[in-house]
Amino acid sequence: MSQSQRSNTKAKSPIVWPLALVAVGVVLLLHNFILLGDFNVVNLSPLLLVLLGAWILLRGDIQPSEDAKSFGITRGSVESARLDIRAGEIDVALSMLPDTNQERLIAYRSYPVQSRPELKVDAVHTNLTMKRSQTPWFSFTDWDMLITQGLPWQILVSTHLGKVSLDLADGIVSDVKVATGIGNIDFVPPIEALDDIQISSVLGTIHITTPFGYATHITVQSGRFVNVKVDDTRYEIQSDSYVALESDAEAPTVYITVSNTFGDIFLS
Repeated sequence: MSQSQRSNTKAKSPIVWPLALVAVGVVLLLHNFILLGDFNVVNLSPLLLVLLGAWILLRGDIQPSEDAKSFGITRGSVESARLDIRAGEIDVALSMLPDTNQERLIAYRSYPVQSRPELKVDAVHTNLTMKRSQTPWFSFTDWDMLITQGLPWQILVSTHLGKVSLDLADGIVSDVKVATGIGNIDFVPPIEALDDIQISSVLGTIHITTPFGYATHITVQSGRFVNVKVDDTRYEIQSDSYVALESDAEAPTVYITVSNTFGDIFLS
């Protein structure tokens, strides 16, 4: 299997560190000339935490980072694939490639520049594994990717702090399992699933949006502290299950099990 040409995305370095150095330098200079009286420079130590938080925000979610890159892997003769994502505190976004771009197996729009997913190929099946432990610990860039529509995917995604956004509306999957600790989950079901889909969180909010015409059957397993909010114009309520209305007669039913411990569940 060949791999497509990679390109690194560069961005201007954040100005937070130069400004911090200037500010600290000015304070030290004033302190040396006794212009700050009995001021203790050690009192500035909490500023380091503030700067670290600003650095993570600027290099991660708020603006592009020089630690992020885009690249892709061509499909070749692959007929089935498994994608295993263990993101920890990193946000994950996954959607489908356009139907006109099916020569690619997967395209990464954002991923740490020093890392690549683990790729194993067995005949016409491939397994891709993405682990937080195999990426730089100081990189908080979101993992943003697109996968081909042309084969059934087995998708496994887990985080403990990161948010998960999965839009599988144009795809066919073998099965999907998504689990988070505190991170929220936004999920758009595929048009067909060969096995049940499982979505779960401990503290995060789960939001499932069924496209018009799709047939989904959603079973909710929630604790006493969970609020389930359902758009009754989109679903028929059957005990603890919710069946999508106005689905196409020929659309295969996608079965989804949703569980939560403390966060809310929204069905729209």
